[in-house]
Amino acid sequence: MGVDISGLVKGQPLELKDLSGRSIAIDAFNTLYQFLSNIRQPDGTPLMDRDGRVTSHLSGLYYRSATLLELGIRPVYVFDGKPPELKKKTLDARRELKQQAEKEWKEALERGDLKTALSKASRTSRITEEMIAESKSLLDALGIPWVSAPSEGEAQMGYMARKGDVWAGASQDFDAILFGTPTLVRNLTLAGKRRLPSGKMVDVVPVVITLTDVLTALQVTREQLVDMSILIGTDFNDGIRGVGPKRALTIIKKYGALEKVPLDGKLEVPPEFPEIRRIFLEPEVTSDYALRWKNVDPEAVRRIMCDKHGFSVDRVDAVLARLVSRTDAVAQKNLDSWIR
Repeated sequence: MGVDISGLVKGQPLELKDLSGRSIAIDAFNTLYQFLSNIRQPDGTPLMDRDGRVTSHLSGLYYRSATLLELGIRPVYVFDGKPPELKKKTLDARRELKQQAEKEWKEALERGDLKTALSKASRTSRITEEMIAESKSLLDALGIPWVSAPSEGEAQMGYMARKGDVWAGASQDFDAILFGTPTLVRNLTLAGKRRLPSGKMVDVVPVVITLTDVLTALQVTREQLVDMSILIGTDFNDGIRGVGPKRALTIIKKYGALEKVPLDGKLEVPPEFPEIRRIFLEPEVTSDYALRWKNVDPEAVRRIMCDKHGFSVDRVDAVLARLVSRTDAVAQKNLDSWIR
């Protein structure tokens, strides 16, 4: 979920084709959760294979990644590692919410209320170790690199983008900005049509947000942006009751930093704020990765999608044909350029 500063931040809309030729680090867990939440039957049941195994994540990952590759975008997926200890409370709360949503989903189905059932079901998504392993195998088959972060995936994305190994990071969460991602793309894997929990379909377009533009618009430093977020509430603390983005901005502009906020009982700054600040400003990341985009392996893709999980051979092959054709065209273009 991350911190919500959407009311203070505006991005620049663009089309996916505008990102052609760019390498983009994608928040893998954020993306897989989107697919698990959105790719469902009208009654809320996720996409499954003949053996009852959930395949919504594979369907979304395959078709969306193929679209990015066809557009000339070079994706690299970044998977979360071990979360910071301060995130435990948030993760426990999310598990409780999912359990409650599952209960309400079943109740809605018993009533025959499919609209409510779909809305509740979309909030029950879980990512298992098996899903993660399958996703990485599918990415290998598609020739798309992936990176396992030691801790927060968004922190790793920010590190890779600052080094210049990728042009931008892609996530729905604004935490990526707090972790120092210079350029953030939102709605990258949701571009097109999106079904809301209510069942309504809405148009979604990619948006680019830069850290520099955010800091300039708010007239704060990155350190102050992090302090604002701590007041609002992050994955590592609950925030202060009654303090939203606008008030947090006013407080930080007035006092400059959390250390300078008066301890008069009006604002109970969380005592663990120095540790939360370090999570964002000095996160655990790794430089042990190599980004190599390879040709798609059609047979490996078919084994995962068709043989193991029963996806339509015709549909999978139709996408593969376009990917192989594009790979051949790019190779020939590069050869022609070299000859000339």
